[in-house]
Amino acid sequence: MGVFRHPSPLLLLVFFIAASPSLGETGLRDPYGTRIAPFFREHCVRCHGEDGNVKGKVDLLSIDTGRHLAQRPDLIRDLIDSIDYQEMPPEDEPAPEDSEREEMVALLRAALDESLASRSEAPRTPIRRMTRFQYHSAVKDLFGLTVEVFSLPERMCREYDDYFQPATGRMPDKVKVGSRPLGKSQLIEKRLGGVAAFPQDLRAEHGFDTRADHLTLSPLLMESFLRLGKSIVESHDFHPGTVREWDTYFAAPENDESLDEIARRRLDDLLTRAFRRPVEDAILDRYTNHVLSLVADGRSTFTEAMKEAAAAALASPRFLYLYDGTANEPGEDPVDDFVLASRLSFFLWGSIPDRELLAVAEKGELREPLTLSRQVDRMLRDDRLKRFCDSFPAQWLQLERIVTSEPDREAFPSFYFAKYRTSMDMMLEPLLLFETILVENRPVIELIDSDFTYRSERLRSWYGQEAEGKLGGPVTLQFRRLPVTDPREGGVITTAAVMTMTSGPLRTHPITRGAWVATAIFNDPPEPPPADVPPLEEPDHAEENLTLRERFAAHRERADCAGCHEQIDPLGFALEHYGPAGQWREVYENGRQIDASGTLFRTHTFTDAASFKQAILAEKDRFVRGFAAHLLSYALGREVEAADSPSLDTIVDATSSGEYRFHSLIHALTQCEAFLRTRSTNPTPDHR
Repeated sequence: MGVFRHPSPLLLLVFFIAASPSLGETGLRDPYGTRIAPFFREHCVRCHGEDGNVKGKVDLLSIDTGRHLAQRPDLIRDLIDSIDYQEMPPEDEPAPEDSEREEMVALLRAALDESLASRSEAPRTPIRRMTRFQYHSAVKDLFGLTVEVFSLPERMCREYDDYFQPATGRMPDKVKVGSRPLGKSQLIEKRLGGVAAFPQDLRAEHGFDTRADHLTLSPLLMESFLRLGKSIVESHDFHPGTVREWDTYFAAPENDESLDEIARRRLDDLLTRAFRRPVEDAILDRYTNHVLSLVADGRSTFTEAMKEAAAAALASPRFLYLYDGTANEPGEDPVDDFVLASRLSFFLWGSIPDRELLAVAEKGELREPLTLSRQVDRMLRDDRLKRFCDSFPAQWLQLERIVTSEPDREAFPSFYFAKYRTSMDMMLEPLLLFETILVENRPVIELIDSDFTYRSERLRSWYGQEAEGKLGGPVTLQFRRLPVTDPREGGVITTAAVMTMTSGPLRTHPITRGAWVATAIFNDPPEPPPADVPPLEEPDHAEENLTLRERFAAHRERADCAGCHEQIDPLGFALEHYGPAGQWREVYENGRQIDASGTLFRTHTFTDAASFKQAILAEKDRFVRGFAAHLLSYALGREVEAADSPSLDTIVDATSSGEYRFHSLIHALTQCEAFLRTRSTNPTPDHR
């Protein structure tokens, strides 16, 4: 969204006419030179193509026919969003009448449907490697480990009292938690000795660490996987007391059954679960023969041989990679039930499917809507759902940024104490709110504005409330569920975590905050600023009495900056009452009154953060669409494309019909076309 910023109203009318599929031969296939190109030349190419001037990466001179335009559904999608949400034309251009805009959006949507229907292929869900987080969870589930495989600093919320029990449908009023990246001794836990993790996977810009194009596998990393698998099964902590599946796979046989039959049966179960589908006879033979040869030669006991086979399975591409099927021929098809089982389990559990999910897939029943719905319900009630909460929300909200936030020590001395920072308390508040909305199946719009929150005593004190107990130490924190009665509070946007991580040490950064809102809340990240735009300097003597809004006015005067500032400035300045560390203020240090007023999408006026949140809720379907796009991208490991628009429309409709409840959204996503279909051009990973 947001790449097409400067068309005139006349150009909008051109698209209004050209996009209409009801106009037959005079629609998008109308000869480009007789109707569309003249309007481009007169009103648009000065900013979009003429003399090499290409704003928003849109070169209209490169589009030589209406058919060529029809082949660019992403551009049509951007046009729809920009017109629907009044991102164009710019503020200094006359805006079309509401009726004209609404009719144009309807016709462009019809044009997009026509464009997508003419395409022979759906977006490709790429083959991708497991993330470190997923690998850890998959190994734990495969062997039934009761200890951690290795430490995961990326898991930002650590529970200490097993509070997360989604089967109850209720979060407790008190929880004891800690933050792994920020808390003292958070990485001290029971785990397999001698096992070293491979490097943490990086989050994609405006995305997630599940993105396939970021999950590379270098020769060095492949070697580390080989060593890692062996170190897991050879750890002195890998034994019957920590491995619940020990008797299933590793225990020495105690009956008269042939060793061949025992090894084959155990390996069949192990490899089917590790590879997430029934294992082929040739592969099963290879693993079985290797185990038997090790035992027959006296090189290993049966237990040691089975461990070696398990280590080999952990290094197999069939374990390490998520892929869409076994066919080598490219094409678009519904995903088979085993692929669907993996999509579900890695989405909601961050791990391999359990035996029940594989059994339903083997029967060929998982794609049946009622069966799929029942399995999703079961997964949403399972404790393994905590892994989704440990991975998605922190990345969606970009909370890793709070780790490096350092408010000025002189201005905010109470932020620091005993080598510990209040940022740990801050980080946990939005994560616990997210978990509660999911577990209790509350409306997802409560992520914008909620009537409750979770806070530690230190966080209550930070917000200016009276603490009722000890402030808490650097290891574990007691959080309590509290009602929210102040309209300035509630939801994730105005939490101290978000406000602090989008500020500098001494002042707020409204543009950073606006870009965060555009990205996280509306899934509409702004274009990067021009390289020659200087940062805002600290005020000199002449500027000491200016407000921050007045000092930023110069940025809006640049023609190449104005378009983006029109979009993100209102989003950032709406939060200006929250200081650099998230505390409410009425005036700047110079005594000037803070102006947090603005207009959202040129339609909804607001005066402060409370009315800003209400303006967002007036566009709640747009928030739900953006949130669903984040979830879909996380689940499928790719960017969401224009071709996914019908799926997103379906998700929004189903969610709104389901009172915007979180589980309704999850069900709609797992039943949508984008989740259930695939276009694979990748062969099955080698089985070695």
